[in-house]
Amino acid sequence: MGNGTFYGISVGPGDPELLTLKGLRLLQQAPVVAFPAGIGNKTGLAQQTVTPWLAPTQHQLSLHFPYVQDKDKLRQAWKVAADKVWQFLKIGKDVVFACEGDVSFYSTFTYLAQTLLQHHPDVLVESVPGVCSPVAAAAALGLPLTVGKQRLAVLPALYCLSDLEQALTWAETIVLLKISSVYSQVWQILQQYQLLERSWVVERVGLPDRVIYRDLHARPQLQLSYFSLLIVQQELPLSRTGLITDG
Repeated sequence: MGNGTFYGISVGPGDPELLTLKGLRLLQQAPVVAFPAGIGNKTGLAQQTVTPWLAPTQHQLSLHFPYVQDKDKLRQAWKVAADKVWQFLKIGKDVVFACEGDVSFYSTFTYLAQTLLQHHPDVLVESVPGVCSPVAAAAALGLPLTVGKQRLAVLPALYCLSDLEQALTWAETIVLLKISSVYSQVWQILQQYQLLERSWVVERVGLPDRVIYRDLHARPQLQLSYFSLLIVQQELPLSRTGLITDG
């Protein structure tokens, strides 16, 4: 009997209906469904997203990944998680890993799959693409991310504010992920560049309690959750009703 296949399934930013048909098929066929554990014994976002589609007979495997920058601690967590996944793969059971957003877009799946392949090079790993948070946020705003020859910059958790100023020199659209920790500093830069009317914050996109902030002039301070992003449009695109000018 051969090894099982390890699938990375993109489940989107929280809405269970944003799963692709392929992702849903593989999710429902797999005997083992893995996902990142939530913080403080809470249900994680990926688990919340896939739970409506799971059957009681499927084994659910919660994997712990610490929210730290320490590379040694992260490597240790990836190794522990990979070992747990391997226990099922080595007896021929397929395992799907439910990944928030898209598996190729700043995802834990990448590190987990790489760790698994380092220790078990013959394991089959497959990725299923899906909806990442910037795309979902643009849809919630009713905006295209880009049109024509516009260039797009996506910055991860922003710790160096000069990255934003540099991106503003060449990209028409900038997406700042996980904006909560640096929002007030980013707001000052947007004010300096007169871009507050062309910036939007989307919090918990894809979830029932989603919040959108459209006019940032009066919002120099926002208490945002971890799942928050900001979109800047230096050149306002066309909406269904004409040019978007009201922020």
